[in-house]
Amino acid sequence: MAEAGISANRLELLQIADAVAREKSIEKDVVIAAMEDAIQKAAKSRYGSENEIRAQVDPKTGEIRLERLLEVTDDVTMEATQISLEDARRRNPEAQIGDFIAEELPPLDFGRVAAQNAKQVIVQKVRDAERERQFEEYKDRVGTIVNGIVKRVEYGNVIVDLGRAEAIVRRDETLPRENFRYGDRIRAYVYDVRREQRGPQIFLSRTHPEFMAKLFAQEVPEVYDGIVTIKSVARDPGSRAKIAVISRDQSIDPVGACVGMRGSRVQAVVNELQGEKIDIIQWSEDAATFIVNALAPAEVVKVVLDEDAERIEVVVPDAQLSLAIGRKGQNVRLASQLTGWDIDIMTEANESERRQAEFAERSQMFMEALDVDEVIAQLLASEGFSSIEEVAFVEENEIASIDGFDDDTASEIQTRASEYLERVEQEMTAKRKELGVDDALAEVDGVTTPMLVAFGENDVKTVEDLADCATDDLTGWNERKDGETTHFDGILEGFNVSKQDAENMILAARVKAGWIEEEPEPEPEEEAEAEGEDETEASEDESGDTPADDADTDTADA
Repeated sequence: MAEAGISANRLELLQIADAVAREKSIEKDVVIAAMEDAIQKAAKSRYGSENEIRAQVDPKTGEIRLERLLEVTDDVTMEATQISLEDARRRNPEAQIGDFIAEELPPLDFGRVAAQNAKQVIVQKVRDAERERQFEEYKDRVGTIVNGIVKRVEYGNVIVDLGRAEAIVRRDETLPRENFRYGDRIRAYVYDVRREQRGPQIFLSRTHPEFMAKLFAQEVPEVYDGIVTIKSVARDPGSRAKIAVISRDQSIDPVGACVGMRGSRVQAVVNELQGEKIDIIQWSEDAATFIVNALAPAEVVKVVLDEDAERIEVVVPDAQLSLAIGRKGQNVRLASQLTGWDIDIMTEANESERRQAEFAERSQMFMEALDVDEVIAQLLASEGFSSIEEVAFVEENEIASIDGFDDDTASEIQTRASEYLERVEQEMTAKRKELGVDDALAEVDGVTTPMLVAFGENDVKTVEDLADCATDDLTGWNERKDGETTHFDGILEGFNVSKQDAENMILAARVKAGWIEEEPEPEPEEEAEAEGEDETEASEDESGDTPADDADTDTADA
């Protein structure tokens, strides 16, 4: 009878392990390992925590085996965990120093407290295994769409049952005027999975731009197959969105593919997003063309690009201004997010006024710097001269060719321009020295005297100070947040210095400071060898005996 009772208990143990593994969707081995840990903890409590006890559960029979491990050593200091070599060899003649001897312990009779502790250990281990399984399963699903059922709503946050895990759609990740109730089906985008103390947290979003891209992939076979690519998405969730698409197959219109027959495909996405209006735009590698497309339905008359600052000025007809900007700036804001460029919108009248102001400003500058009358200053400005340096260093005949000018006038104007620049140079040099800027900094390639003054005003006074700068420190940088771009001025703001120019200055300063070595120029021998190879290739081409030539001849004959 006793043996039958023990067998029943063993069978029950395995049945429990099977049931827990199925319910929690984890491996049975994990449950049995948790049971072994629990039995081990109970045995330590029974026999003393100083003992090194190992518990094993046979996964086939359910038999529990308890053993105490003793380390074989020369000097026994802890009888509970160590055994001498002499005693160990009585049990196992082949025992060596450092080995472990397993001493079997009698079966453990669980008391109420021990059973409760064992239960807690098993529950905790199983919960940890379940959390790890959830994390491993969903961490690879970031960037995909999942379907679930609303479990509850807490302070606007929607808790979603995904079947094998729970996820959350935070209030700011739901669409405006969107209400969910218990039992509603919900579709959302997995944008983050984090390991946290209370278990893996799966964050879903219905406002993420990629949610719209994935919806189009589900509705448009060409997007799913990769024939049509979604290059970028900009959304004002629940209100309006713009999506840029391009096709790698010339015979397929990407915009038409996304719209579908009578708008069926785009309408399916619109319905999922609670009526969010979607502008589908043809993507273009040419920034100006792309930006003009992105501002649709507004018409654009002219664009002026500043590639270094990624800023573009767009001129629209006066009647199109409100359409280009959109309600509360929505259209231009979405176009800016879609293209990654800062967009300045102005009317033709505004542009004309600005051009007149710039013309007047340049004319005034020439009048003051060159000591000429208004007519001459305006002639220089109208010919496209924008600085005194241009006037001083341009070919003299370019100035002489202006209507009303002759060689003597051109020579006199250039002389005055050079004298003005010399005066400015002297003033700047005095100011630079007053600021304490080292003379060595002036020897760095690309650095001018006005730049030295700007450096001094920003505490860059030595070659080492310049070498320690980053490119953005000199040219400035842009930070994009919530669709708005903020520009931070650099030390050389207004000097028309590109990022490449700034990088070259910093590298030159680091070489001069001895921080890095200057890259050696190619040796003349290598260049000569390269030239020799070129000549050899040229001679082969002339002989007409090369395989390439034969192929060309065959093609031509065909």
